[in-house]
Amino acid sequence: MAGPLRILVTSAGRRTELLNCFRHAAAALGVEAEVLACDLNPDWSSACRSADKAFAVPRATDEGYADAVLAICRREGVALVVPTIDPELLPLSLARGRFAEVGCSVAVSAPPLIEIARDKLATAEFLAAHAIPSPRTAMAETAVADPGDWDWPLFIKPRHGSAGRGVGPVAGPGDIGASDEPMIVQSLLKGREFTINMYFDREGRMRCAVPHERLQVRAGEVEKGITRDMALLRGLARDIAAALPGPRGALCFQAVVDDEGAASVFEINARFGGGYPLADRAGANFARWLIEDVLGRPSTANDDWQAGTLMLRYDAAVFVTP
Repeated sequence: MAGPLRILVTSAGRRTELLNCFRHAAAALGVEAEVLACDLNPDWSSACRSADKAFAVPRATDEGYADAVLAICRREGVALVVPTIDPELLPLSLARGRFAEVGCSVAVSAPPLIEIARDKLATAEFLAAHAIPSPRTAMAETAVADPGDWDWPLFIKPRHGSAGRGVGPVAGPGDIGASDEPMIVQSLLKGREFTINMYFDREGRMRCAVPHERLQVRAGEVEKGITRDMALLRGLARDIAAALPGPRGALCFQAVVDDEGAASVFEINARFGGGYPLADRAGANFARWLIEDVLGRPSTANDDWQAGTLMLRYDAAVFVTP
């Protein structure tokens, strides 16, 4: 490869830690690398400000989004694209062949998997179809139409939402108001909440699963967390991995473990989770393994990571002088 390895993190926003994970991984491999970033407004993105180069792109929901990212990759010689938010996953996955034509790999799963993960009702149906424990789920209007068939309170969320937007408990059908978007309800889960970060190689084999307990959450993202070596959750990861259609790269799912030790899975994300830097620090170096894959090097992917690694996030700032 002539010149540095160029990695593009899309919809970078505040994911400065994720950029640093790729920088550290490249350095550990002895690879000269540049980590690029793009966002709707890169001037207002701390991750874009800390990137080697940053670019403006349309909204991920715009028809021309994948074309705009592809143009950056072609012009800058990008070898690896790392998506970070749900709305961009499907257009980038559908365009993977076009990216490959310019020598660029997109760390994203196949479209059928993304369509399951992006639709929380479809996620619930997928989990139930594969006998994976999950909360009872239905469209909100279904519960309103037959409230006696449900054990209230329930948990309500947008069918296609993310980042903890619009979620919360509802005590009864009267608390479910009109909404501009489809909403689902689920049985209210009680217990300890976990995210399980999973890494899949190019052949779709799960090589690593790292549970961490979400000790404290802010705006849908873990603020305080600790890795836990729990056979129950690692077993669920194997079950989910065996059922997923076309997984690739980083994925994660969320589950609650109740006081009796039973687990219930309530969400699947077909991307890097916001708490991935904790798994990385514990030794699950997904960033390194993706770089190895792009460079055609033997994979060092493994499931040997350190339980008990604690993450305590804090607010930092990027300052820009005139």
